[in-house]
Amino acid sequence: MKIFKLLKLATAVLGTLAISTTAQAQDKDPIRIGAIVDMSGIYSAHGGPGGVAAVQMAIDDFGGTVNGRKIELLSADYQNKLDVTMTVARKWYDQDGVEMIIESTDSASAIALQKLAKEKQKTVIFAGSASSSLTNENCSPYGIHYVYDTYALAHGTGAAVTKNGGDTWFFITADYAFGHSLERDTSTVVKENGGKVLGAVRVPLNTPDFSSFLLQAQSSGAKVIGLANAGTDTQNAVRQASEFGITQAGQQLATLLVFLNDVKGMGLQAAQGLQFTTGFYWDRNDETRAFAKRFYEVQNAMPSMVQAGMYSATMHYLNAIKAAGTDDALKVIDQMKKTPIDDFYTHKGKIRADGRMVYDMYLAQAKTPAESTGPWDLLKINAVIPSDQAWRPLSESVCPLVKK
Repeated sequence: MKIFKLLKLATAVLGTLAISTTAQAQDKDPIRIGAIVDMSGIYSAHGGPGGVAAVQMAIDDFGGTVNGRKIELLSADYQNKLDVTMTVARKWYDQDGVEMIIESTDSASAIALQKLAKEKQKTVIFAGSASSSLTNENCSPYGIHYVYDTYALAHGTGAAVTKNGGDTWFFITADYAFGHSLERDTSTVVKENGGKVLGAVRVPLNTPDFSSFLLQAQSSGAKVIGLANAGTDTQNAVRQASEFGITQAGQQLATLLVFLNDVKGMGLQAAQGLQFTTGFYWDRNDETRAFAKRFYEVQNAMPSMVQAGMYSATMHYLNAIKAAGTDDALKVIDQMKKTPIDDFYTHKGKIRADGRMVYDMYLAQAKTPAESTGPWDLLKINAVIPSDQAWRPLSESVCPLVKK
């Protein structure tokens, strides 16, 4: 009888301790993630609200807590302005307890975020910005570039088009860090493959009328007009090139950064035949289709590579916190670098010393209207670009984190 009472007492004590431990865990400060994106402007379709939704999906799928701490998501519209980006990010890091910022911004904002995260010793993950300098001259031990960059875009699309006979180029370039980086990286690839660059014109962000720029490209006589821009700028340039009969007259458009949402926005009549490099397509296999179906239920649209990448990166980050047993930025990033990425996004991903996540990319092509069987059946994958060919070799890196 005494033994029974002792066992009952011990069970009660253990139960009390368990409740106390759970309560203490719940009392801990939450892990806060900040998603900063373009909510309504030129880049809102491929990142934007869908990117925030993808991060929230990852948090929910993870279970909403990590190491006994609740996971909370903050989000903000950077309004395509560098000063807004920095104001929001500083507040998040300094006042709101944000441990990691994940972005879909322009490259100038991303480079500034990289420097701020290093100053604050906090994690930043780049999902929507493209400048390859983020893992080269502007690399940081606190930054990870996850989805794509200008080096991969140039070596995918630029090399394929040049090798296929497009050996003279004229660039229509967005006049800011991303456009300059993409033009520079693609020009290098064109020249390495025996081609020539005949000229370029710089175009302000969010330009509705590309007629004068397209006429300059047409009069250059270049076989290829390289569009070193993105979002609605790319959509407007492609539509107007079609309206002016430029491609019908024999010049080829090389769209160096195109998202699924851009093809949807342009329509296949204008977009058909466009080749471009991507890291993700929703209809590639059963895993991508399963994720896309769930995303569609939330957003009423199929995910772009940025949105899919934001989910994958968030999940990888949370798994690293769990494995490391801490939210310390350097320890978590070290865990992320040690752990391969194996999910619907990629089965061959790894994060290098320079912070670049490397994986197989794809050379995609927009279908013709006759080939499409539904509103989101927009692309076909023409080739796999192996990881060791898609990304800047570490032997060429100037990132001080890379041991030579």
